[in-house]
Amino acid sequence: MNLWRALAGLCVAAASSGTALAQINPADTAVSTAPASETSTPPAQTEHLPSWQVIGETVTVVGSEPPPREEQLIGKYRQPRWTARRRFGETRVYVIPQGDVEFEYWLVPKLKRDGEPREIQQQFEMEFGLPHRFQLDLYLVTNKTGSDGELELDETKVELRYALADWGKLWGNPALYLEWKQVTEGADHVEGKLLLGGEVRPRLHWGANLVFEHEMGGEQTNAYELTLGLSRTVRDDVFSVGGEVKLAWEDVKGSRGDFSEERLIGPSFQFRPLPQMHVDLAALAGIGDESPRAKGIFIVGWEF
Repeated sequence: MNLWRALAGLCVAAASSGTALAQINPADTAVSTAPASETSTPPAQTEHLPSWQVIGETVTVVGSEPPPREEQLIGKYRQPRWTARRRFGETRVYVIPQGDVEFEYWLVPKLKRDGEPREIQQQFEMEFGLPHRFQLDLYLVTNKTGSDGELELDETKVELRYALADWGKLWGNPALYLEWKQVTEGADHVEGKLLLGGEVRPRLHWGANLVFEHEMGGEQTNAYELTLGLSRTVRDDVFSVGGEVKLAWEDVKGSRGDFSEERLIGPSFQFRPLPQMHVDLAALAGIGDESPRAKGIFIVGWEF
């Protein structure tokens, strides 16, 4: 009997304990493990949308303001929205998202020194975002010298870019750039670039390019360039201001190492009057006698 009474007592005690545990809310005893950041992932999209229509992925640090819209992550490469459009005149950054298509019109006047006539170049560019972090660009280029010079369509260019990894996986988000330029009255040119870019902090973006260009015939001119750009967002996804620097050296086959030098520096601006449109302006001043007096870059882009 004592054994049965003991077993009965254990059953009653177990039942009472189970009831008590059932009444305890686990949330009341859980240790707080609030994450340092929260990621908001958009719903899956079944068809391609242009960058300005995509619902971006937002990474919000607890206790801080949400990031600007232009820094939301979009596309297969999880890149910030601002990289889907050109940010600088002289400097390229990364590749556009897969499936994106954009047209750009360029107007590039250059004021020479010592009374030389000014030069005006126009470019008509189509950009295509391809799979596997590739981008294809096609250009038609016109050049005109002086007020009375002939306006000629005398250059075509084909450009291919490849980003080495998805955004944020490698420092500087490197991309390789290869361009072939055909000139009507002159030798073809081949150009290679290393494109770098990223964010210093929210709303502050940078870009840098290392460039080598070779003329395939004639004097076989080599050009070596370094371009830098810095941009600060004033109004999210609408207006930004910044500055750009271009340093360039050239030599020819007969005198390698005897360089002519070009140095340009000045402010740049980007305005987005419509979600699918961007307008860029850079006003660069030349430094030194071998540099042009000034160079302007005016770009209008439209994403389809």
